[in-house]
Amino acid sequence: MSTVRTIFYGFLVLLVTFALPGHSAGLLADTPLDGYWKGPLKLPGGQLEVIFRLVKLSSGEYFATLDVPMQKVSRLAVTVTTRADTVIFLSAEADCRFTGRLLPDKKQMQGTWQQPGFKAPLTLTYSALPTVAAGVKTRLTPPYREENVTLDNQVANARLAGMLTVPAGPGPFPAVVLLSDAGSQDRNGTVGDFGPMGWLADYLTRRGVAVLRFDDRGVGESTGAAATTTASIVSDAQAALSFLRGRPELDQNHIGLIGHGEGGNVALLAAAQLQPPAFVVGLAPYGLPGAEIALHRQEATLASLRTMPDQLAAAIKRQQSIIDVIRQTINNSQARVIVANILRKDNPVLDEATVQARATEMVSTSYRSFLSFDPSAGIVPVTCPVLLLYGSADQTLNVDANMSALTKALKTDKAVTTRKLPGVNHLFQPDPEQWPIVSGQSQPNFSPAAEEAIRAWIMAQVGK
Repeated sequence: MSTVRTIFYGFLVLLVTFALPGHSAGLLADTPLDGYWKGPLKLPGGQLEVIFRLVKLSSGEYFATLDVPMQKVSRLAVTVTTRADTVIFLSAEADCRFTGRLLPDKKQMQGTWQQPGFKAPLTLTYSALPTVAAGVKTRLTPPYREENVTLDNQVANARLAGMLTVPAGPGPFPAVVLLSDAGSQDRNGTVGDFGPMGWLADYLTRRGVAVLRFDDRGVGESTGAAATTTASIVSDAQAALSFLRGRPELDQNHIGLIGHGEGGNVALLAAAQLQPPAFVVGLAPYGLPGAEIALHRQEATLASLRTMPDQLAAAIKRQQSIIDVIRQTINNSQARVIVANILRKDNPVLDEATVQARATEMVSTSYRSFLSFDPSAGIVPVTCPVLLLYGSADQTLNVDANMSALTKALKTDKAVTTRKLPGVNHLFQPDPEQWPIVSGQSQPNFSPAAEEAIRAWIMAQVGK
């Protein structure tokens, strides 16, 4: 059995099994799975589109996520395992699965979706990943300079490939580095068909701010092993700042960091180090410890998928018991045995190999690091101006609790601004009613209110 796995810091992982037809091991081996697999999930009273996104990393592993746009569910981690003629996307916590067949045309998977208290047929249809993010697709030449660049992170032995966009004119221009949310992301932070970092980079550069964005380690043209802790990503941000400080067309006194989700936490940690950025913009950064984030996200996700209340409560209790075991049992071998027993008891349909693989994953260094990560720790020394921006429709975070925790941790910094934008979700998309119509269909965009709030705040720092 070969296993390809990605941990999105322990957030809800859905179990998906593709049972392929006879003699299909060769079909599977010859079929790259990276791309989108989309399908309508019929529920009582309507249907929801589910979107699985698979990206093959340079290591040979897959980064996989699940989106349910209508429920504002995005980037749920999917652990991908291949065994003989079977592919498994695992969720021990939620006990959800899709079992289906990869059809001979390699463009569809037919089968059944199952989650606690619900079962329904589902057909997934393949589409290729876009070469560029939504919002920066085929277009006229932009009114600014674009330059493909490479950054050397000697600390992590990684080479980061990215794009620097510089406004027209001689400069010098203020500049920012964009840092993506948790998980392995391309330079546009692509989720489904939406690339928030690409949208934001275009908006800011058109309005006088140079922007550097890059593929995460092991993604796209970047090399290096994926980071296992939030703190270890700080060196990527520092490498990017160092690169911009060597560019004569940029205003060396106004080079900052903009981080989305976990990227916001990385930016704040970098601001607490030597040679900090001139300012930080945090877009929905985490403020509560990882264990609390994991439980909240699972509860919100299961609720959005219309899980029955008693089953939702049981799933949360089960998740809490697993987290307690992992945090209280230092010895990995002992923790793995206990977690495996819990998974075996609560998920009798799982085979032993899958149980062991999942238990090993849940006691890994990266998962332990996420559970113990406290975003408030280590940022007390921050003194630069900080903008903390959240959306009221964010279902990934308890917005008020996370914003309050970070504000408290930054209480010695007298230049902290906080804002909560109405109707904006975790991806900083506005309410769907405000999405633009493209080719007769509404398409997600980056909230114009958020874009302008970020631009105006940056320019206010430049003017001081």
